[in-house]
Amino acid sequence: MGGPGSVAGKTRAWKCGRFTLALDRTLVMGVLNVTPDSFSDGGEHDDLADAVSFATAMAADGADIIDIGGESTRPGSAEVPVAEEIARVLPVIERLHAQLDIPLSIDTRHAQVAAAAIGAGASIVNDVAGFSDPEMVEMAKAHDVGIVIMHMLGEPGTMQDAPEYDDVVSEVCDFLLDRALALEGAGIARKRICIDPGIGFGKT
Repeated sequence: MGGPGSVAGKTRAWKCGRFTLALDRTLVMGVLNVTPDSFSDGGEHDDLADAVSFATAMAADGADIIDIGGESTRPGSAEVPVAEEIARVLPVIERLHAQLDIPLSIDTRHAQVAAAAIGAGASIVNDVAGFSDPEMVEMAKAHDVGIVIMHMLGEPGTMQDAPEYDDVVSEVCDFLLDRALALEGAGIARKRICIDPGIGFGKT
């Protein structure tokens, strides 16, 4: 993720709670899935010690952000109960918050999970559903964290079942702009908002 280096001589920045990330270079987000079934690393970091070790190694290798997910969003995946998602991510976030001085991101579609993760030390909420849930918008208003609005067509369980667009680029752009403007209208500062086109999420 990244952006243009400067506007009118000023470096662009992304405000994520206590962190301000300068966008004068590309930032690297390390992904840590504490799930049994994620497409990239599912089942590899179920153990707390393994998860923490993997995240600290990514930070040592130069990751600027660690993104922690407790619900798989691979094609065909099923929704996870909120209590289970919280139980998966909270111990990891608490431990990493104590050990690392870089932003921790919670990858979730659920306001309760996001709020719990922020309480444990997360500074970014990464929502694959693009803050379409009003409860997620209210959560974002209540906490001074960075937010990632992602585009996804449908749900993870169905998103790759013959996705159709008239014009994929314009439709994704329109969705992201609409959601960003809606969040700004709700009182969320533009400097807190990041957008993600969601490559592979309901797209071929």
